[in-house]
Amino acid sequence: MARSANTGSADAANPGRLKQIALTYQMTRKADPKVGLVVAGVGIVVLGVLLGIGFLIGHPVYLGILGFVLGLLAAAIVFGRRAERAAFGQMEGQPGAAAAVLQNVGRGWTTTPAVAMNRSQDVVHRAVGRAGIVLVAEGNPNRVKTLLAAEKKRMSRVVVDVPVHDIIVGDGEGQVPLKKIRTTMLKMPRVLTGPQVTAANDRLRAMGDLMSNMPLPKGPMPKGMRMPRGGKMR
Repeated sequence: MARSANTGSADAANPGRLKQIALTYQMTRKADPKVGLVVAGVGIVVLGVLLGIGFLIGHPVYLGILGFVLGLLAAAIVFGRRAERAAFGQMEGQPGAAAAVLQNVGRGWTTTPAVAMNRSQDVVHRAVGRAGIVLVAEGNPNRVKTLLAAEKKRMSRVVVDVPVHDIIVGDGEGQVPLKKIRTTMLKMPRVLTGPQVTAANDRLRAMGDLMSNMPLPKGPMPKGMRMPRGGKMR
């Protein structure tokens, strides 16, 4: 009975995975029409190379099987990278894109979107982890510097001895492209212990943030949205 139940759950999960792969492919193809040809070409080339080596050394069956497996692996890797590139391409320039990236940095990070924002919809998000506090700003580079400075000053009242890093999203000098935010954060040195991270998060939550103090919808900010006149601005 238990074995039958496990088999049934596995069979039910497979269609879900296949559907997810199909949806990802469709999304990627819209931004990258050649993705199918490229992925198939990579798989065929890897298979062909190993199969050719197999004929030369007299073991075409073994090398053919190995080529098939490695071809699938290479095709999957290429597809994954192109799908990721397409996803970032669609996200770039959208309000709240950096917050979506921060939510997927990995375990050990606590993300709070929109801890500061101005009337021009420049926004600062916060992530807390073993590397300390990371403030990620989206918007006009000149304006967000003011937002970052104000948020650092506000945090300094409740959090001490915790490293604070700031990232401005963009492709200009001194900025970090959206697709490199995760890599940049993961490369930061881990200087805090687990209890220190928890303590920093508790103090910051007690301080409150823009999303909890104002009647704003959760998630990416609509393009046409404006801050209420009576709202607290930074």
